[in-house]
Parts: sequence; C-alpha cells; structure tokens
Amino acid sequence: MPADEIRGAVHGTAPVPLSVLDLVTVGAGSTASDALRTSVELARFTEARGFNRYWVAEHHSMPGVASSSPAVILANLAAHTDRIRLGSGGVMLPNHAPLVIAEQFGTLEAMAPGRIDLGLGRAPGTDGATAAALRRSDTLNEGADDFPQQLAELTRFLDDDFPDGHPYARIHAIPGPVQGSTPGGVQSAHRPVIWLLGSSGFSAQLAGMLGLPFAFAHHFSAQNTVPALDLYRETFRPSEVLSEPYALIGVSALATDDEAEAARQVRATALNMLRLRMGRPGLFPDPEDAARHEFSPTEEEFAASFTRNIVHGTADEVRAGLDDLQKRTGADELMLTSHAHRGELRLRSYELIADAYGLPAA
Repeated sequence: MPADEIRGAVHGTAPVPLSVLDLVTVGAGSTASDALRTSVELARFTEARGFNRYWVAEHHSMPGVASSSPAVILANLAAHTDRIRLGSGGVMLPNHAPLVIAEQFGTLEAMAPGRIDLGLGRAPGTDGATAAALRRSDTLNEGADDFPQQLAELTRFLDDDFPDGHPYARIHAIPGPVQGSTPGGVQSAHRPVIWLLGSSGFSAQLAGMLGLPFAFAHHFSAQNTVPALDLYRETFRPSEVLSEPYALIGVSALATDDEAEAARQVRATALNMLRLRMGRPGLFPDPEDAARHEFSPTEEEFAASFTRNIVHGTADEVRAGLDDLQKRTGADELMLTSHAHRGELRLRSYELIADAYGLPAA
C-alpha cells in the first residue's frame, strides 16, 4: 500500500497535513437536507484548498447529527469530488456485521478508487438503548470486547484471504479482490485503508501492535491524547501498511471574523454537548438560544471545561492554537471539526483557516 495513501501532503505554512471531520450538523431552523448539502459544499471547498481527507462519523438517535449512515454520505461526496480522500471517522464496527462493512466500503472503493479510508471504532456512537436496537442484543459489552476478532474478520473479507477450511472461506465481499481472480476478471485488488479510532488506550495499543494508522478523538477526550499517542508509538510494530507510526488527532476548531463571535458560537457548542450529556440531545442550538439558557453553576463549570478544548477565535488565534497543539502532541495530521448551527459559518471557518496557513487558492 503506497505510503501517500496514509501520509498526506503539507501545504502552505501548516505544520502537518490538515483534514476535515464532518458530523453533518443539523442546526435549529434547518433540515437534514440542508446539512447534507453543506457537506457537499464543504467537501468540494476543502478539496480545492488542499485539505488531505474528509471523514464522516457514525452517530445515531441524535437530532442534531445527520451522519447515521457514513457509507451513504460518502457515496454522495465521492460523486461531487475528485481528489480528496474520503472516509469514516468512524464506522462503529460492533454495530455491524463485518461482511456488510466490507461490502459497503468495497463499493465505495469501486466508486472512488484509491481514495477511501475505513476508520473503525468500537464505541456504539449512541446511547445504550439505541445500540441495543442496532445490534438486536442487550449484551453491549460483548461487541466492544470482540472488537479485535471483528477487525480480523473484516480484514480477511477485504483481502479475500480466509484460509482453507474456515467457515467463511467460500464467502466473498463483492466488490472485492475475488473478482480479479475470477476467470475473465479485471477487478483491482486494491482495498480501503483501515484506520483504528479511539478515545483511550485500547485502540491505540491495538493499532500499534497491528502497525495500522491511528486517529485519536482529542476533541472530546483531550486529557487522554498524549498518553494514548505515546502508547501507540511505544507499541508500534512495522507492518506491510506502515513502517513507522502515523497518528492524526481530531480537533474542534472554529475560526470567525472576530473573537467575540467565536465566543458566542462555542457557547452554543457547549450547550449542545451539555444537552447530549444530560440525555436530551436536540438540534444544534443557535447562539441566541445559548445566551438565553440559564446555566447552573455545575453546567457553567462543564461549559467552561468543554470550551477550553475548542481552538477558537480569529484566524490568527486558531492558527496559533493549532500550531501549539501539534507541537505538544506530535500529531502527524490534524483533522478539524468545526461546529456551528449554520453551514455558512462552518464553511467560513475552514476558509479562514486555509487562508491563515496560505493553503492553495480555490
């Protein structure tokens, strides 16, 4: 697998490649259709400005997040882009049969050859009741505990290399490599690049042991970032995929034309997360809604703590914050996620960041 499918190019004055994580945010006063159209705009814009990859994340039962089906969204983005890498950040593997994911992402690979990343997580991406409905099982821990076995099964489906005698030896993920070995077949044996995602040490260690690229969710688990990246690097074993560790981190970042507006917007982001943590997820609130909300002392403490992990402000302030974060963590790539209730605010944020780093003109 060519290294440049994992290691992106650095543009402008950015310290490392820059990428995008999209939750397909549905804000108050807008629809899922609006959010999905914004995703297409963002993917096309960030491709033109030299961002490396564009990932969408699986979430369920959250009115403000329209990314419950990453494969469907990625198929649409593939039809509207030409070069940027597209992928899942991630697919929550315990929610699905490995064969289904191999088929979905094999199909995406056929649609956009050489551009597909398959980022995998072991969390449910939702609450326990919804996870039970997805998996048709109440034993939720079983899926997470079986993650290494599920990953191995998925990899074998993608490579079409179950050993003789295995119950799945005659089962093939289509589209997939078997089409190239079938008489008359010309199907490429290339497959999506597997990444492991995590917010703790489990996936960091597993990614290191398997020699896979690793993506850490700094945007909601900042206190664990450095320990997890250290563990990944310490346990890394060279593989056919990577000769040395490669880790990106997800970063919540919002650039606006003035600092006060950034503060207003991240206050709404904090309210959105507060409602989610209290089991009352809704549409992404606007700043006026956040200004009207009477935060209790405990809520205020949560909001302040959450906001500290969002790199926000003017373009220069965000650039300085991202540069500092990259130096502190040694991340090989920064994957930015910008949260705001209106799509044009998110688009403007990426535009300001691209300009601040002197990325290629659109």
